[in-house]
Amino acid sequence: MTTTMGILDQNIDYDRPVKLADGIFWVGFADLEGRLQCNPYLIVDGDEAILIDGGSRPDFSTVMRKVLQTGVSPKQISHLIYQHYDPDLCGSIPNLESLIDSADLRIISHAENNPFIRHYSVRSELMCIDGLERKLTLRSGRTLRFFRTPYAHSAGSFITYDETSGILFTSDLFGSSGAFSDWRLFADFDHKCLACEAAWPERPDEPCEDIGTPCPWSGMHYFHRKVMPGNRHLRHAMAVIKSIGATMVAPQHGSILYRVEDIEAAIQRLQSMEDIGIDGIADAASVPG
Repeated sequence: MTTTMGILDQNIDYDRPVKLADGIFWVGFADLEGRLQCNPYLIVDGDEAILIDGGSRPDFSTVMRKVLQTGVSPKQISHLIYQHYDPDLCGSIPNLESLIDSADLRIISHAENNPFIRHYSVRSELMCIDGLERKLTLRSGRTLRFFRTPYAHSAGSFITYDETSGILFTSDLFGSSGAFSDWRLFADFDHKCLACEAAWPERPDEPCEDIGTPCPWSGMHYFHRKVMPGNRHLRHAMAVIKSIGATMVAPQHGSILYRVEDIEAAIQRLQSMEDIGIDGIADAASVPG
């Protein structure tokens, strides 16, 4: 397995699970052909396993193969966590339920999401993070904490923080799109990027003159501008994230931020965006009513 000690060389075998920390693995599908990159995550704690944002139906076989490669049996998966209800997260629920085949399996999301998640033919009990006091304590005592990030991008959106590793699973927040052929699981920001205040390039795959590769902020800007409802919603989510103090940010799209300085720079960049969602529509303010 690749560990965070070997991130900088980026010599990662994407055909296998990638270890982020003790007991935490990326089990996603590395698609360099142009689809939106999706990142499911697996937490293994003793004989218990938790799958976060388990992925789409087309990716199910890849995700489950990588789960098995970690040494986890499907029966060990006690909870499926879905941080919102989109099909790129939830599409494989029927496949997962069928293979896990356990009456004790629980699906955790938010009450705002659950009516939509039910449309995936869910058989398992659906739980709301508020009913769990916004935390899940595993049998070992390990705690996952849930933080609401409403309307970033859905009403029931939330993020999940693993207290043991310091990793924050952020769903669509910190996601990125564009430059798929240059995608890497771990963001590798040039030091020039952290202090850069240049205007966003027109296209997310447009090379930056200073670093010779596509601007990492441009892909992030493009994604949030298209997915998030507005500036206020995104800034609130960033304030929540800043208060947590995570040491690694693992989004459901794009690349993982594994250095604190990169996380801080990304928060600052996202907070400064002025054209998110409806706020990016030039004539929105002039529409009657």
